[in-house]
Amino acid sequence: METLTDYQQYFNDALLAGRQITGLSAATISAVLNDVANAAIENTRHLLAENQKDLDRMDPADPKFDRLKLTEARIKDIANEMVNVAGLPNPLGHVLSEKTMPNGLHISRISVPMGVVGVIYEARPNVTFDVFALCFKTGNVSVLKGGSDAENSNKAIIGVIHAVLEKHGLDPNVTVLLPAEREATEALFNAVGYIDVLIPRGSQQLINRVRQQSRVPVIETGAGIVHTYFDKSGNLAHGAAIVFNAKTRRVSVCNALDCLIIHRDRLADLAELVKPLATKQVEIYADEEAYDQLKHNYPDDLLHQASPEHFGTEFLSYKMAIKTVNSFEDVLEHIAQNGSKHSEAIVTEDAANAAEFLNKVDAAAVYVNASTAFTDGAQFGLGAEIGISTQKLHARGPMGLQELTSYKWLVKGDGQVRNP
Repeated sequence: METLTDYQQYFNDALLAGRQITGLSAATISAVLNDVANAAIENTRHLLAENQKDLDRMDPADPKFDRLKLTEARIKDIANEMVNVAGLPNPLGHVLSEKTMPNGLHISRISVPMGVVGVIYEARPNVTFDVFALCFKTGNVSVLKGGSDAENSNKAIIGVIHAVLEKHGLDPNVTVLLPAEREATEALFNAVGYIDVLIPRGSQQLINRVRQQSRVPVIETGAGIVHTYFDKSGNLAHGAAIVFNAKTRRVSVCNALDCLIIHRDRLADLAELVKPLATKQVEIYADEEAYDQLKHNYPDDLLHQASPEHFGTEFLSYKMAIKTVNSFEDVLEHIAQNGSKHSEAIVTEDAANAAEFLNKVDAAAVYVNASTAFTDGAQFGLGAEIGISTQKLHARGPMGLQELTSYKWLVKGDGQVRNP
């Protein structure tokens, strides 16, 4: 394919670099990651200046603006996560199983790198650092395709990473940044034999496109359409804090709350439950019963009547839907019909309802009496994450180091041959 030929050198460089990264010592890997973390801090001014060029081209009202934005504090957090990854146990070379067969063959299964990991993402420059750290730690080469929205930011970040790799005498192509143009995306989709797995991070539109068009195997990281159910036995103080945190901590992330489900028996508490949201100017799209309850009890300019399309929407902004239900079965049905199998939560003091919610809700992460904001690799003790998988093959939920490995079988014999 012509577009693949146009970008052949990028993929060739990645394959060659993969041969060098195999067998690097744990000490070398840790030293590189720690040095990249330090370099990120040292180059903060440069990174922010390049990031500002991207921000200047985006409408601040765009839900992607917050994801695109780097700050001094965010760069420090990125550096800290990289140091954290450097200190985590190496997941490679672990004997996952072993046995000796009756014929004397010794068979073992060990963890190995995936190989060359492609990641396509939108306006999220932090992903450039995160993917490099996780792939380098696991002996994988990373081929990155960022969006044009973050082109200047990504180039600056890759420059910092490459400078550190070269300082250590390593091939900088262990992480490759493809050009931002659309043709590079088509090449990535068709890089069979070069890319072992492709991971999309971004909007549902991007994820659908990758799933439908890629000839390279895909691990699907899904958009988050996230619910929190306030049960008839729910603790009001806990519920108000959980809803506020899940909705407003960072509205542009995939684990942010999109829809509050409330049992009809607790409608009298709804105004108190959502009261903190008004301090962040959260717009509410409420069904008829919830709307009637909130009228004159929530700012009029922030309260709207819900339409069917507001349920099953990933808002990525200071907006939230409210759905009233009659029964626990209605909750399960609403989530099944409108969720994205990402993160779902229940606030309840009923142990039986909690257990049933955990058992029956089909999602990568299911919570009882806690905010869905915790669906994050670092919060799960995995270090930085490469994405939140909503599929069920290979990996599910936050994908950290372990999820970037495969395995191979080692078979040792002493002259055995197989008889017919």
